[in-house]
Amino acid sequence: MARHQDVQDPTPADADRRSRPASRDEVKAFEVATRDLAGVALRSIDQLGDDLSLPQFRLLLVVYENGPCSSVEVARAMGLAASSVTRLADRLTESGHVVRRADPGNRTVVILDLSTSGKALARKVIRRRRRELAALLEHLDPDVRAACAQGLRDLHAHIGGEYTIGRRGLVPL
Repeated sequence: MARHQDVQDPTPADADRRSRPASRDEVKAFEVATRDLAGVALRSIDQLGDDLSLPQFRLLLVVYENGPCSSVEVARAMGLAASSVTRLADRLTESGHVVRRADPGNRTVVILDLSTSGKALARKVIRRRRRELAALLEHLDPDVRAACAQGLRDLHAHIGGEYTIGRRGLVPL
């Protein structure tokens, strides 16, 4: 079987690095990065002056990325109880960002969809967040930035949909 030229077998040093537990310093770095990235996410929402909370935006994002879906699917994707999603959806319906309707196949199922203003708001926040992240990443050396990006892709591949909202978040665990 032919192997691609740039694929290399892991060296014993690579295997040793993967088998070593994360140090406290490494875990702390990821904790700080998590807070920093949550701060970027909150700032991208707060700058709108729309009184949108991070959980409300997460709901908008799930529906934006997946299209109309049941409140149960949204709750599963967000890792929340259905009653929490109902309260979030109530606020977003009142603000005109979410539209509720009954599922034609089962009228007891509530389908959540974004209104035109909800879609526009999601796009605006995503664009703002991407601009802010791009500006922050400019402060890193390009090699460090590439290594961080690869590390995050590897982490995401390992985590899968367990903590992810959006398309993969609707996949049953």
